[in-house]
Amino acid sequence: MAVKLRLRRMGRKKKPFYRVVAADSRAPRDGRFIEIVGTYNPLSSEAQVELQEDRVYYWLENGAQPTDTVKNIFQKKGLWLKWDLMRNGADEAKISEEFAKWEALQAEREARIAAGKEQEMKAKRAEEEKEAAEAEAEKQAAAEKAAAEKEEAEKAAAEAEAATETQDEADAK
Repeated sequence: MAVKLRLRRMGRKKKPFYRVVAADSRAPRDGRFIEIVGTYNPLSSEAQVELQEDRVYYWLENGAQPTDTVKNIFQKKGLWLKWDLMRNGADEAKISEEFAKWEALQAEREARIAAGKEQEMKAKRAEEEKEAAEAEAEKQAAAEKAAAEKEEAEKAAAEAEAATETQDEADAK
């Protein structure tokens, strides 16, 4: 019997939730399985993964093959690194040392990503402020133009009124 470590879909329509299971490769995706070794929730803000490491290693030692997705999940959690070192005969000290290095690299990577997002947000804010300033300048220019046109219209009306008054005076004489 070929055993696979794979995802079993749970949850409802458009709200997936997965269990990581050890199952016979011939069984259907959501069908019979041997054991639940973890869960995976892709919808949370940062995908939540909970795994029973000892059971995962047990199944890997007994020849279970992870699917590509499950292998990616293991790699993101660092389990695949530990498994690779265990398979190659490394002792516990070497494994813990390598895992500590891996965690440091992951923390550094997260910091770089966060810094990049922060710079992106600053650039976006600056762009929005620039657009707001331009819109305000356009609004100011339109208001000044409207005021000038109003002033010209008032001047023209005053001149027309003065002209009609002088005309009335001339007619009266």
